[in-house]
Amino acid sequence: MTERSAFIHPEIRINSYGWHLRKRFSSRVSKVNVDAGFTCPNRDGSKGVGGCVYCDNNSFSPAATKAEITIEEQMSAGMAYHRKRLGSEKFIIYFQKFTNTYADPDHLRSLYNRALSHPDVVGISIGTRPDAITPEIADLLAELAEKHYVCVELGLQSMDDAILSRINRGHTVDEYIDAVRLLKARGIEICTHLIYGFPGETRENFLKTAVFITDLGIDSLKLHQLHAVKGTQLAEQYRSGEFVPLELEEYVATACDFLERIPQSVTIQRLYGSAPLDIRVAPEWNLKNNQMWYAILNQLKARNSWQGRLYTARTGSH
Repeated sequence: MTERSAFIHPEIRINSYGWHLRKRFSSRVSKVNVDAGFTCPNRDGSKGVGGCVYCDNNSFSPAATKAEITIEEQMSAGMAYHRKRLGSEKFIIYFQKFTNTYADPDHLRSLYNRALSHPDVVGISIGTRPDAITPEIADLLAELAEKHYVCVELGLQSMDDAILSRINRGHTVDEYIDAVRLLKARGIEICTHLIYGFPGETRENFLKTAVFITDLGIDSLKLHQLHAVKGTQLAEQYRSGEFVPLELEEYVATACDFLERIPQSVTIQRLYGSAPLDIRVAPEWNLKNNQMWYAILNQLKARNSWQGRLYTARTGSH
């Protein structure tokens, strides 16, 4: 059993991202979402059309982030909100909607530098797909990372290629591995996005992903349950019985199992998914965001456990 280290928050038993940022930048840091007008290769016909079966960006993006509003205006509104709500002093600009490296490197350079030019911005976080990371883009990000915090948020979702195909992801696990290696070779921080609850997926198979991403040396994690929102293929699969949502107890238990198996150095950015009530279809757990967060943390406490308790470093990993 691995003892708790200085990475782990003494009360919440995980290495939370907010806590990590506060120590790293000696101030309260908030992420501010912006929509820079990107699309995805599995929407525009490059890899496919229609997007992932569960995807509706409105389900996880603030209403004020719209591509027709300049990123400077979006940044200003988001910063004002977090200053008032949390007393935040510094900010990371999160390029969130769709695939935010899916453009010419010169266009990306201009966008990213516009965000980084604000004096209260310490860095950028870039949501993207593994198949939209090229050596040229990785070089650009490495250049920016010389002076600023840069984190690339790679959507993997599953380490099972059959599942990736069924959900219309449009990329493979090997493409994810290639993207991670490109970025790690340049010293760029990586956050991996994972979803639990795909049809045909077992808890045992999902937990193997903890070993997989650990061996690749990822820096942070976003984890959430598969959930359906109106207007998506997944919502139709729910109505037809093809998609049966997880029970809350199953998700909480598996999230804890997963946390126990990853290194304490990995920062935890998210542990659940949510969607506005007016578009939410299933599952309906009737929990507010903070209640979902604490359902998992309280389960760790009930187990007398913590992130990394069952983690053992393996020779030759990453």
